[in-house]
Order: sequence, then structure tokens, then C-alpha cells
Amino acid sequence: MEVRVRFAPSPTGALHIGGVRTALYNYLFARQQGGKMLLRLEDTDQTRFVPGAEKYILDALRWAGIEFDEGAGTGGPYAPYKQSERKDLYFQFAEKLLQSGRAYYAFDAPEELEEQRKKSPSFLYGGAARQQLKNSLTLSSEEVTRRLSGSYVIRIKIPENETIAVNDMIRGEVRFHSSQLDDKVLMKSDGMPTYHLACVVDDYLMKISHVIRGEEWLPSSPLHVLLYRYLGWEENMPRFAHLPLLLKPDGKGKLSKRDAEAGGFPVFPLAWNDPKTGETAQGFREAGYLPEAMVNFLALLGWSPGNDNELLTMKELVSLFSVERIQKAGARFDIKKAVWFNQHYLRKKSDRELAEILLPQLKEKNIACEVSKAERIASALRERISFPNDLGEQSLPFFIAPQNFDEGVVSKKWNIDARQILTDFASSVKNIQPFQSSLIKEGLDKCSEKFGGSGKILQLLRVSLMGTGAGPDLMQFIEEIGADETARRIDRFVKKRES
Repeated sequence: MEVRVRFAPSPTGALHIGGVRTALYNYLFARQQGGKMLLRLEDTDQTRFVPGAEKYILDALRWAGIEFDEGAGTGGPYAPYKQSERKDLYFQFAEKLLQSGRAYYAFDAPEELEEQRKKSPSFLYGGAARQQLKNSLTLSSEEVTRRLSGSYVIRIKIPENETIAVNDMIRGEVRFHSSQLDDKVLMKSDGMPTYHLACVVDDYLMKISHVIRGEEWLPSSPLHVLLYRYLGWEENMPRFAHLPLLLKPDGKGKLSKRDAEAGGFPVFPLAWNDPKTGETAQGFREAGYLPEAMVNFLALLGWSPGNDNELLTMKELVSLFSVERIQKAGARFDIKKAVWFNQHYLRKKSDRELAEILLPQLKEKNIACEVSKAERIASALRERISFPNDLGEQSLPFFIAPQNFDEGVVSKKWNIDARQILTDFASSVKNIQPFQSSLIKEGLDKCSEKFGGSGKILQLLRVSLMGTGAGPDLMQFIEEIGADETARRIDRFVKKRES
């Protein structure tokens, strides 16, 4: 049997980063099994459709490197892959359920059902209640025929007093009692199917072999099992795997957009401009996260390769992935770990690749820089960066003398000996030939040897040149800005201390 999986988001807004993880797990499983992955847009709820959401989903998945063999935006043998464009085929399956007595027409007005819920918060439109409500099970055939010219829905008839087992690849057998299930709507009053009917029909017609989706769909799985049984497709029912939730950084509850905003990090893969509210939410891409870093990070949120190796490329993830190694418990969204992955993948880039990131940032600041110099600066900064924009910010001292100095360092380190070492070094630095970091260090050591060595002056020297007490290798920095600029900055710093 060919492995066929699907990712089936609804275009109702931005794709949550948890949705990207679901798509990623489907992709890894399909590639590992030599199967196919398709993208299906489940847009049957037209009241929640948001313009631009479909393009956003496609762009976000492309950014993450998740490719589809079939689906919306790609095409394939089971097109169309948008449920709104498949509307006409669903009713025939609803009719089949009606004819077999597995579904029925219901005519209750929404306000009538709302009144029932007010009377009983635990109200379920199911076996215990359906005989007291307005539907084709309680009304005469004449009355049903008359009401079919108006508004109605089609509901599944959940069996009474039955245990429904769902075999889950992650959780094992999960059992549900039918008394806890309601007769879900299959076809809405607007003629559109609900998610439940549409996803089962489409999964069957598109020959989906495995349904890998979020844990929030587990309570719906017994209904889907019943639909496969009632439609005579039980032998072709896909295997289910319900993924663990993504939890807040503290592990207490499901990760939400509000939690992410409170923690100062995104929850969407790309920036999202909400056309309904006009609000803009930052994305991981715009925050400076590399797609390969996010893929590596997301893959390990709920899954383990079985060893201590955490740094895995997409190719390595494909070779190692297995559904059986997905955990049941929720996965804590540790943003600090995401930053760690980003640091790793950013620092793996060559000097030329980092220079290509740096140069446009310098151009925005009207700073001219040759490629070779940008490469040297990138090399000096690579171990200090977590995000691409760090390059532009941390490179400024290579071009611009500091206007302010870290007073915390100065107050502790500035004294008459420090002044003498700095002054001597500024006077002698132009005589260092060739002007290389190793010889610059020797020159500094010589100026400071009678004062106990250069160790006590290094941080203050850095402050005089860069303004801060931390930064790239100091001798490499001095070599890059040159002897004249080094002397000029030290002299200016000393004069400012004495003014």
C-alpha cells in the first residue's frame, strides 16, 4: 500500500507554528516511507474565510522547505484540492447515510438549541435528546417533506450504548462511549458539508493512508471511525496519529498567540497582516529565524531520534523519523532552544554567506564596504550572533567611532597606570609592521609589561575603541580598523576622560 498523507489547514487566518510542525511531521513520514504528501484546503466554513490566508499558508510552508506532491497550488489526480470546489460531491454521501438510517434531517432553529443549552449546560443532541427535538426521527413523513423546503441540517445518528475504539499510532487504543458523543451536523443549512463529513470523504477518495494531525482532533476521531463504518469504507480507513500539544514555555497549558506576545516571541512562521483587524503580527522569518533552524527545532518538539544528537538537517530528519517515537505528552515551547538552533545554523554559514547578509544592512545605513572587508568582519562576529540583524548592529564599531563609553567598565578600570598604557600604545601602534593581530598583541604587551601585563588594560582598551566592554576578538578588531584609527580613538577617549 502506498503511503499517502495530507496536511489540511483551514484558510481562516495565519498558520500557527503548531500547524507547521504538523505539516513537517507529515512531510517527514511521507518522505521516510517513500510516499506522497498532499495539501488540501478545508474551507467549508465560508463565514470564517479570510482573504490572503491561502497564500499565506503556501508561502509559510515553502519557507519551511515543506514540499507537496499534490494539492492546492500544485494540482494532481484528485483535484480540486479545495473543499469549497468539491461541494457538489459531498451530498451524495450524506444521502447514502440518510437512506441507510445512519443520518437524519434536523429542523431545530439555532435559538431553540441555544435555549436547550441554557436549561442544561451538558445538553447533547444525541440519543437521550433527539426523540424530543424537531427532526425526521420524530416528525411525520409529511411534515418532514414540508420542512425540507426550508432550512435544515443533516446529522449523523450516533449509536446508543456502544464503545468506539480508535487505534492511534501514538496513544494505542483510545476508547469512547457513544453516550458522550452528540449527533454532529454533517451537512449545514447552507448546503456545505462540515469538516467531519468532508474530511472523511476526501481522505477516502484521495486514498489517504495515514492521518497525522493535532491532539485537538482526538475527540472527533470516534465520529470519523463511525463514518468510515457507515459508508462501507472501514477496510480503507487510514491509520490515525494524534500529535501532542505545543505547550507554553513554562509547560502550563497550550501555547497561544497571547502567550507568545507576553514572552516576546512570534507564534506564526511569517508576519501576518490581519485584513479584518488591521493588526500585524511578527513572524519567525521576520524575527530573524532561519528556516533550517526552525525545522530542526520543531521536529524535536514531541519527537526524538533516539540518541543525543539534536542538530539534524532535513535530510537527516527524513532518514531517522518514525511516528512511534512521537511522545504522548505535550511539548514545551522553549524559545531559548529555538534561539540556540538559530545560532548554530547561522554560524555554520561561510564568511561569504554572512557577508551577503551583512552588506545590505550596511547599505541601509549608508556605509560603504567592500566584500572582502565584509567577509573579515563577518568572520570576527560569527561567534557572537544569534540573528542575521546582529551582524549589522555589531559591525558598526568597525566603521564608526563610539560617542559614548561603558561607564561601568571605565569607573573600575580607569587609573593613572591605565592612562599611561593607553597613551603609550596609541603612540607606538603606528610603528607595528606588518599590522597583524599577533604583532599588535606583542606591541600592547610591551607597553604594559612594566605595569603588570596587558590583562588589566584589555577591557578598557576595548571600551576606548568600541564603546562597550564586550565584542569580537580585540586584536582582530584593531587590525581591521587600522593603526591610524586605533590611535585616533584612544586619544579621543583619553582626552574625554581628562576634560
